[in-house]
Amino acid sequence: MLVYLVGLASVVVPTPTNWSSRWRGRRSPRRHSISRTRFGPMSASQPNILFIITDQHRADHVGFAGNDVVRTPNLDALADRGTVFENAWVANPICMPNRATIMTGRMPSAHGVIFNDRSLDWGANTHVRQFSEAGYRTALIGKSHLQHGMSRNSVHEVHAQAAVADPYEPGWNTFEDFERYLDDTPEMPTSFYGFDHIELAIDHGARVSGHHLRWALDQGGRYEDLVVPYTDESPGNLRSDRWWQVYQAPYPEELHSTSFVADRTVAFIEEAAAAGQPWLAWASFPDPHHPICPPGDWFGRHDPADIDLPPSVDDPLTEATNYIQRVARIHPSKQRMWVQPCGVDGDHEMLRQAIAATYGMIEMIDDRVGQILAAVERLDQTRDTIVVFTSDHGDMMGDHGLMLKGSMHYQGTLRVPIVIADPRRDPARTTSLASSVDLGPTLLDLAGLAGYDGIQGTSLTPVLDDASVAVRDHVLVEDDLPHALAESRGTSPAKNRTIVAADGLKYSRHSTGEDQLFDLVADPHEMTPIQRTDSARRAQMIERLADALMATDDDARGTPLAV
Repeated sequence: MLVYLVGLASVVVPTPTNWSSRWRGRRSPRRHSISRTRFGPMSASQPNILFIITDQHRADHVGFAGNDVVRTPNLDALADRGTVFENAWVANPICMPNRATIMTGRMPSAHGVIFNDRSLDWGANTHVRQFSEAGYRTALIGKSHLQHGMSRNSVHEVHAQAAVADPYEPGWNTFEDFERYLDDTPEMPTSFYGFDHIELAIDHGARVSGHHLRWALDQGGRYEDLVVPYTDESPGNLRSDRWWQVYQAPYPEELHSTSFVADRTVAFIEEAAAAGQPWLAWASFPDPHHPICPPGDWFGRHDPADIDLPPSVDDPLTEATNYIQRVARIHPSKQRMWVQPCGVDGDHEMLRQAIAATYGMIEMIDDRVGQILAAVERLDQTRDTIVVFTSDHGDMMGDHGLMLKGSMHYQGTLRVPIVIADPRRDPARTTSLASSVDLGPTLLDLAGLAGYDGIQGTSLTPVLDDASVAVRDHVLVEDDLPHALAESRGTSPAKNRTIVAADGLKYSRHSTGEDQLFDLVADPHEMTPIQRTDSARRAQMIERLADALMATDDDARGTPLAV
């Protein structure tokens, strides 16, 4: 039975004029001259930006990271002409917090989206707003997850008055509510966090909603195949008998979210190129997030029997936190919810099936990335376009016998691929530390646009100029559960903080009082925690963490600004 929570028919949506006026008349961003030495003759005075982002995509699940099983020729070719950041980390290992961080250049504790249960403030400044005000056409195609519409299952109501009153008009945070797209497409705001054009793919797996649903129906898709529940009752082919979330989507690949994102991104770029305007396009693929259900031939491209398991899959976790030990014993088939963190629980065959199907999802994304890049080339815009590739966070995918994400501060969830290809700069690889919080400031820097008060990220431009340069000596990872949710779960740590230092030391501390310290140089698979008897290195990392927390203590909200 398909059950949805419906009840938004009476929502009052602010008018486009009211939504966009908040940012009109603000300070104009400073313009800087941009070197054209390696762009050659430019068709526009400012570089275009193609921002390609996937969801729940591990750093090592691409060919250019050394994975010789998954086939990503288009992403590999992009890496060959860009700078590959081999030591890139998230600011938060959960979707909404890290996506809001990428947009704002601010840590979750600063922008306020600490978990998937709250939307980014409608008035939050973003790097996209700066591009829009500088005359760029801006578009978000695919997954946004800046609003909590698809994550309302994460919401635990607090029965008290709010700490701060919501100053926005009713309906401001409902543009990612799937119900609004079931019968028609609602009116869109003139600016969505700086994007003047949005076409959303709201859900994961084979479930289709948002603009993606209306597009798929126009392509001939069947409603009953597209609007499905997140349960083992959803239609699908070749479903795993070990985990219902591994199956082949019940519709052809032409209707899948990956095809939607590519098709509509190309259409946007074509329109912007025809208008002769610089453009910024977010091509935001919902895959390879679970449910793991690539369509068509993409599902069977890899035989599970041929999949190698991660070296730490049978980690006994004797020195891990109590929470990690408990999660590792939850087999995916025993999940209470489809998003619940879980473990392998000794089921290597299930893990091989999941990895094989995930590789199919990634390879389909790579194919469609190739289509987008081919369109940029066909439009003679390659020399004018900076391309970024990254993901919002990783996935444990069997590391330490764990699956998915959620308060698991190992490299599987915390590290992501980052490639920045700027035609004006030579390709390179770097081991310099980078964070998701750095991406927005870097793009503003590369385009010669001013930032705004409160940006906490650091521009990576010096690293693009010289791969041996370091712009940061640590990265900080935040991870919070709202107190109501933490209380309901009981054993989950309410807060987690991880600091990774340039010397390879990685320290994680949890609100339960538990902690772990690893030397990633000597122990790259995080199998042997440094013992508490090593008081010198523990004290050094605790001091580094304290300094990092003070450095990210936000003082920008409500700051008086010069007129």
